Amino acid sequence: MAESRGPKTCLAPHFSRMRPQSLTPLFAQVTSLPGIGPRLGKLVEKLVGPLVVDLLWHLPFALIDRRNAPEIEGAHAGDVATLTVTVDEHLVPHNPRQPYRVWCSDETGRLCLTYFNGREDYLKKLLPVGEIRVISGKIDLYQGEVQITHPDHVVPLDQRESILRVEPLYGLTAGLTQRPIQKAISAGVERAPALPEWQDAAYLARNGWADWKSSLASAHTPAETSDLAPLHPARARLAFDELLASQLAIALVRHHNRTISGRATKGDLRLHKAALGALPFELTASQKGAVDEIATDMAKPERMIRLLQGDVGSGKTLVAFLAMLIAVEAGAQAALMAPTELLARQHYATIAPLAEATGVRLALLTGRDGQKQKKETMRGLADGSIDLVIGTHALVQEEVEFADLALAVVDEQHRFGVHQRMALSSKGQAVDLLVMTATPIPRTLMLAAYGDLDVSKLTEKPAGRLPIDTRTLPLERIGEVVQGVGRMIATGARVYWVCPLIEESEEVDLANVEERFQLLSARFPGKVGLLHGRLKGAEREATMAAFSDGRLSILVATTVIEVGVDVPAATVMVIEHAERFGLAQLHQLRGRVGRGVAKSSCLLLYAQPLGETAKARLAIMRETEDGFRIAEEDLRLRGAGELLGTRQSGLPDMRLADLAAHGELLQAARDDARLVIDRDPDLKSERGAALRTLLYLFRRDDAVRTLRAG
Repeated sequence: MAESRGPKTCLAPHFSRMRPQSLTPLFAQVTSLPGIGPRLGKLVEKLVGPLVVDLLWHLPFALIDRRNAPEIEGAHAGDVATLTVTVDEHLVPHNPRQPYRVWCSDETGRLCLTYFNGREDYLKKLLPVGEIRVISGKIDLYQGEVQITHPDHVVPLDQRESILRVEPLYGLTAGLTQRPIQKAISAGVERAPALPEWQDAAYLARNGWADWKSSLASAHTPAETSDLAPLHPARARLAFDELLASQLAIALVRHHNRTISGRATKGDLRLHKAALGALPFELTASQKGAVDEIATDMAKPERMIRLLQGDVGSGKTLVAFLAMLIAVEAGAQAALMAPTELLARQHYATIAPLAEATGVRLALLTGRDGQKQKKETMRGLADGSIDLVIGTHALVQEEVEFADLALAVVDEQHRFGVHQRMALSSKGQAVDLLVMTATPIPRTLMLAAYGDLDVSKLTEKPAGRLPIDTRTLPLERIGEVVQGVGRMIATGARVYWVCPLIEESEEVDLANVEERFQLLSARFPGKVGLLHGRLKGAEREATMAAFSDGRLSILVATTVIEVGVDVPAATVMVIEHAERFGLAQLHQLRGRVGRGVAKSSCLLLYAQPLGETAKARLAIMRETEDGFRIAEEDLRLRGAGELLGTRQSGLPDMRLADLAAHGELLQAARDDARLVIDRDPDLKSERGAALRTLLYLFRRDDAVRTLRAG
């Protein structure tokens, strides 16, 4: 059976063999569909994925109505029309740069079909002189004559009915055209099996939804523009199927985790008190609350899985450190895993002085450590002489062993795959898991990604932090901004200057870091550093260190500085082409300043004219620094598909559900999943068996696996 190489399949091959036989046609390669050979197959895979089911989840975004069938005289410019005509003559151009024209007619007038780079042999076969053909395309008027350039359809008279219909339009990628996609999807829908009903019968009836196969067919054959709306019954039904599969998978995995015996990890507060005594400030109320919630969870016999959500600069690292101390007080170890070396070193720099003050042995483990240092750290973790370790994914390498790992903390967890999180958790016995994110996630997305995961929120900024003065300016005033930056660095201030691209792109005329770096270096020689993702780790660190200690005053960077760069002396953030960034990203970038005691400012430079969404986005940035409000607004303005770039963010990559439009369906799916787990946690009932099919259909095989493992 064809097996997906797509991002959502993460199973050992024997699990695919447990997939119900009825789903086999959907999990065949797209190249098994008519008209999709190896070349088009690669393009379809790039567009949606390699399997038939991937293509079926690709719903039309618009439609063309070809039922308008006037005579030539009644055809209006700009309309799509389907005309029945006789082919009169071919005008073959002498110069290949001239268009190839085919003249046709009916009783009311003449029609010119225009082809650029038209092949004579092909067109004479398609449009034989003297024969009747049915032509469909967009009508133009050229020098008073009715014209269609490159008609969409040309068929003999006996196939007229195949054109006179409403045609769905699909999103494409370079090299793909509508016709083969339409044909392949139509064949895929026909091939789709009738599946046992997994939805609750009463809920189905209340919403007036059809069965799965009928809804799929209906979603791919819209008759009116209103059929494309997210709440149209066919689309809503499919969206609910996807949401239910997602919520049920989360609920099953959580149910399974809760049934695995955990360990009660209790501290005696001695290290906790020493750490607080070494701090020059008080914890905020929400930091205290979060530490209490984590301590309560760790003391329970079940495994803890808790999300610590805190805005930029809200003090998550400190909360994580205090949680890690609970493990050490109980005689065990704790590990913190960060997605980049930069971030791991940042955490280490924050925690090291506190670890020293409490007498706890702390180590750093990254991929760039020398062999000798690495061996020493690994020996210390294995024999228990190291209490706490901070590292990158180097921590999950097979050779890394712990004497007794009780708590795993994963930072910016959306940057890790589920496997890396599980790999760290499996380094000990019933390890408690604390995942942290500085990306405020709207409640709808939280539910979609994590179900009912226990969440601790840090809502205040640490005491003494001043609000950031945020202003918006058109790019035309960049000269004034450069002058202002000059005045600021003369007083010893440090400045971030963020650009959206690394190198020049012919398609997108955007300021790029290389060019901006050169222009600012010419103005402020020796004061400007450059930072982007393609620099080697050592170069990046050297640049950051020079900016940190003041040898450089301006850091020109891409969004690599978005997460975890902490330079309290930096007080100015300039973001070029701010209209190109999402709200969440602008908020993250702004959070790089305002981390010290001095007043900070953020300048958002935009290109005119501004669209409505971009205007609203920049207005919100001026109004508030509340990351949670910003995240909700971002969801409202952009929809979940774009928010944070779901692919990168580890949030579910929904194909059918639009979380901005289907919030109520998500809530219903969550409630239904809960009921199922309460009544039939092993999915043994008749509906349970149908729900297993649903989980396989949406590639949630990992959840089915917990049923077997449990």
